[in-house]
Amino acid sequence: MSVINTNLKLQFSGHESFSCKQFWLKKGYDFVQKDKTFNDDEVVIDLGVGKNMVSSIRYWCKAFNIIDEKDDTPTELGNYIFSDNGYDPYLEDIGTLWLLHYNLIKKNKASLYSLLFNEFRKERIDFTKEHLHSFLKRKCNEDKSVNYSEKTITTDINVFFRNYASPERKAKVDVEDVFSNIFLDLQLIHQYKKIDIDGKIEDWYKIGSEKTDSLPSEIVLYSIIDNYEDKTISFKQLLTGTNSPGNIFALNAEELYKHILNISNKYASIIYSETAGNRTLQFKEQINKWEILNEYYR
Repeated sequence: MSVINTNLKLQFSGHESFSCKQFWLKKGYDFVQKDKTFNDDEVVIDLGVGKNMVSSIRYWCKAFNIIDEKDDTPTELGNYIFSDNGYDPYLEDIGTLWLLHYNLIKKNKASLYSLLFNEFRKERIDFTKEHLHSFLKRKCNEDKSVNYSEKTITTDINVFFRNYASPERKAKVDVEDVFSNIFLDLQLIHQYKKIDIDGKIEDWYKIGSEKTDSLPSEIVLYSIIDNYEDKTISFKQLLTGTNSPGNIFALNAEELYKHILNISNKYASIIYSETAGNRTLQFKEQINKWEILNEYYR
């Protein structure tokens, strides 16, 4: 059984239309670590950004589970990565980006990200912005507590693509600004052109990394320990279950299988078996997810 975030109310705003920059999470963490709050009169001066960016930094720090949702204090994950003794405060290791990507989806404050990797990807891997918008509109209509707003959804989709997808080479962009967006190095969203039935050129996108070598098996294992309570987990659950490594990291069966073999070969207490057609991962003893990360960063 996976551990599911019970806060299911859909949210598509809060970022003030700003994508998350790599240095913002450290900036926000350091701010609250000094016992300051985002309601302070001097917050604009302390953070050195405009008022809307202050709100965006606060939003992203909460969405990534770096600061507490209620008290604006650092979380265990925030301290682990960004403290003075943190393992990767300046996000120099791509494994940390995969770790943050997992936590963004698992936290489920930024609903688009969880919905896209957990649900939309099962409907289509190749898509246009219109496909994604229609899907999110349908999800809003299914959730009676959320009012659908075309403008809000459109803005959220644009922010999503700025976080993950590199702009076209011909596009006129601020290079320094664009390439500070947090998840470009993961190469999880690829843009390409396609001619429609009317002969018009459309922008299409594809979910999934063409090369998953940058995803450490330790981060995959961390996500499994964090997401599942059971000692025995089926391969199907790991491939397609809610917040599974297959979904969140956009892995196909072959890619996931390689990570599972790496994990079972490295840890004697984790057994992968294929008996009578049943593929399972078994934990013979409890493993601390933070110790797994410690081993990775060491």
